[in-house]
Amino acid sequence: MHRKKIAVVLFNLGGPSSLGTVEPFLFNLFYDRRIINLPNPLRFLLAKLISKKRLSAAIEIYKQIGGKSPILKATEMQAKTLEDKLNKSNSDIYKTFVCMRYSPPFADGVIQNVDKFNPDKVILLPLYPQYSTTTTLSAIENWYRAVSYYKFNFTTEITCCYYDNQNFIKSYSNLIIKYYKLASKFGKPRVLFSAHSLPISIIKQGDPYAWQIEKTSELIAESLNIENLDWTICYQSKIGPVKWLEPSTKDELLRAKNDKVPVILVPIAFVSEHSETLVELDIEYKKLMLNHCYYRIPTPGTDIFFINCLLQICLNMKNSKCCKGYKMCWKNYNSECFYLK
Repeated sequence: MHRKKIAVVLFNLGGPSSLGTVEPFLFNLFYDRRIINLPNPLRFLLAKLISKKRLSAAIEIYKQIGGKSPILKATEMQAKTLEDKLNKSNSDIYKTFVCMRYSPPFADGVIQNVDKFNPDKVILLPLYPQYSTTTTLSAIENWYRAVSYYKFNFTTEITCCYYDNQNFIKSYSNLIIKYYKLASKFGKPRVLFSAHSLPISIIKQGDPYAWQIEKTSELIAESLNIENLDWTICYQSKIGPVKWLEPSTKDELLRAKNDKVPVILVPIAFVSEHSETLVELDIEYKKLMLNHCYYRIPTPGTDIFFINCLLQICLNMKNSKCCKGYKMCWKNYNSECFYLK
């Protein structure tokens, strides 16, 4: 019996590995046309300008967490845990690969390592539970650019989102309930589901991120099975002067503080710890909530239910649907599914 070799590529954002790599990380981020949709050379020049302008503040952020982002190590742990479970679950041979969008390991190198593995199939698995053109689409487009450049021809299956996966919901529910019991000693807690914000202009173009955030939050709230649960959705990490998704996490925290209710903050769109959880939520917002009951739920990481979510996706790709109902099992890139105009 032929044992298939299956490569699973986990996409994540990336982050600087040292203070010296903060600037190139910022440049790569802002040079992405899915972040700043301008033609070159304007986008190149603007990315250079923004990365220079934001460098000092970004360096101070990373200094607070040891001078680098922990996201690569965290993603590698998720990949290893998933690989072990996949290889125990059936007779096929699975190997996981980590691919970052804005810092090494970049798609170019990862693709060559995947080719050396010589897989029968490649599964692209973004670590973005809710789909957005700025994250999921950007990662998949970048992957296919590199595949085309090196003229590789992998049989590829893609999942675009799993915002409503039962195991994904269960992982958050289990994490929340522990802290809910602790916070309940100080009154009736308010659960704040915090997601990275997006410009309203992107949402108006058809990006489904906001409604998927809403659906994830609703499903978690239901699964907690707490009578008259006090919960709301809010958005963090806004930059620039344009209008972004609201309300802001900061405003909702201040409202909860004014209402004198305990707070449980849930990073609903992040599955790995990084600067926006460890600094923004754990340092900046904790200081904001000084002398107030404030709990921040950890990201799922290698939580058993979250890994089971990823396992389930990998083992059931042929039955997987994307957020517009297209079947997610292709030999070639089906761009229609990803809202390309």
